[in-house]
Amino acid sequence: MSVSAERIDAARDRLPGAFRVPLPVRLKRAAAWALLLGLFCYCLWAFNFSPARIWTGLGRLGDVLSFMFPPYIWTSWAEFSEILEGLGETLSMAFIGTILGAVVAFPLSFIGAKNINRLPFLRHSVRRGYDVIRAFETLILALIFIRAFGLGPLAGILAIAVSEIGTFAKLFSEAIENTSDKPVEGIRASGGSRLQQIRYGTMPQVMPVILSVLLYNFESNVRSGTILGIVGAGGIGFLLSDRIAAYRWDEAWSIILLIIAMVYVIDWLSALIRKGLIGEQVGDGFS
Repeated sequence: MSVSAERIDAARDRLPGAFRVPLPVRLKRAAAWALLLGLFCYCLWAFNFSPARIWTGLGRLGDVLSFMFPPYIWTSWAEFSEILEGLGETLSMAFIGTILGAVVAFPLSFIGAKNINRLPFLRHSVRRGYDVIRAFETLILALIFIRAFGLGPLAGILAIAVSEIGTFAKLFSEAIENTSDKPVEGIRASGGSRLQQIRYGTMPQVMPVILSVLLYNFESNVRSGTILGIVGAGGIGFLLSDRIAAYRWDEAWSIILLIIAMVYVIDWLSALIRKGLIGEQVGDGFS
């Protein structure tokens, strides 16, 4: 049923408040936008975000980029093998750290899921533990483990693993909570035990999500492993930092191109795995 413009105008004349936002609400919105804009401008001023500084920085960035071209081409296997070894260390560091974090986080996620753990105090305590772990950035953890275990990939592996425990446990527990109760109720009605309800009712629903999270975070950890290498955790990041410190910009750019290629290949392979194992719809959601 269509309403004529005349009836709309008549209704607006009778009830003007129904066709416009109330004044207190408009004042609150204006105050919120003004506060946000003022905070933004203050941050620009506090960090000396001036046009002159930006223009000067862009000029220096152009000089750096000019040093990177043409990219360096390694002419001997001894030189190139060192780069490949660094890429392999970064890839291994991300893979082992992701797996270790997932192994520890998997049982913890069940304790933090409200449809599995019916004890509020224990559940909330475990969830706050997730938050404490996730409060530490991977880079900070790497610096701590470097002081404890020395330079090398071991510190990077431990940093990634500890960081992923909090992330995986939170994501896994939320995935468990979002599962349907109908399969569990069916198994319970047929006389299945509590473990059987989890194994055959909950796990088939949650495993595709867990696999997607694992693959996505592995891709992310490959990139994080490069940053960890810069602070001394080994891998390709250490070699990249060394080339930049020595002003070997052309070789640094070649290493960056190899890192980009490695991340692209991992992303492509992860998408194939997701589509093959858990279906195209779920896989595309994390591509």
